[in-house]
Amino acid sequence: MAARGLPASKGRLAIIAGAGALPHHVAEAARRQGEDPFIIALSREADAEWTGFDHSILAIGDFAAISRTFEAEGIDRVVLSGSVRRRPEWRDIRPTLSTLAKVPSVLRTLMSGGDDAVLRMAMDLIEASGARVIGAQEVVPGLLAEVGPLGARVPTEDDWRDIEAGIAAANALGALDVGQGAVAVGGRVIALEGAEGTDAMLSRVAALKTDGRVSTRRRGVLVKLCKPQQDERADLPSIGPSTIAGAEAAGLAGIAVESGRALILERSRVVKAADRSGLFILGVEREGGRGRR
Repeated sequence: MAARGLPASKGRLAIIAGAGALPHHVAEAARRQGEDPFIIALSREADAEWTGFDHSILAIGDFAAISRTFEAEGIDRVVLSGSVRRRPEWRDIRPTLSTLAKVPSVLRTLMSGGDDAVLRMAMDLIEASGARVIGAQEVVPGLLAEVGPLGARVPTEDDWRDIEAGIAAANALGALDVGQGAVAVGGRVIALEGAEGTDAMLSRVAALKTDGRVSTRRRGVLVKLCKPQQDERADLPSIGPSTIAGAEAAGLAGIAVESGRALILERSRVVKAADRSGLFILGVEREGGRGRR
């Protein structure tokens, strides 16, 4: 019988780990549920220490080595977890025989596709190697945000205007396969998330306020949503302690994330930090609107 919360399986779970805290959260939760996860840490990306877990370090485009690892370790499910700062170059791609015919489309995607297209390509190649890709939320459903406030603070009327502006902007940005986040201040969108990520965007907002290019009289809100076309098996929007620190440094009033489709890392620590900083954390539905509170 499968451990509660995980799909029925006879094989082993693998976690392909990029940067950040999420891969460790997923690995530890899987272990608590009776799994023995094998970690494939991506070279030049993964930044966690994996002592205590069976693991190997492989290049991001080395599908031949990844496929051999799947076979040797009896892996039949894979979670893609953590951030990847650089997409592989064409010379990094090492296909298997079963994926060789896909190489021309892989190279086209790497050259011109957005992040979502590259992720879908990676998942297709992984599944061609014989394993099924599942979402981190299937292993750790407790990380998902729910509708409503997560801490002691709640948004004001001005904050709701920023939330609605941020939802509209994040939806438009996501449809272009660019990013998942936006910051609105005084009902005006002042920053959109690009390849630099959320923490760097918040640093940019803090600099805009320090330079007087954005009024400090209104605080503003960070909104993070899934892209409309996003495959939910990978790269769900997430917030963690560093997001709270960045929002506080940027003078924001709070953070709104998509309920059921965004991850809260180190939830108790995040909520305590937000309460201490006077920030709200709110789970919203992507359509926004006052009826969605």
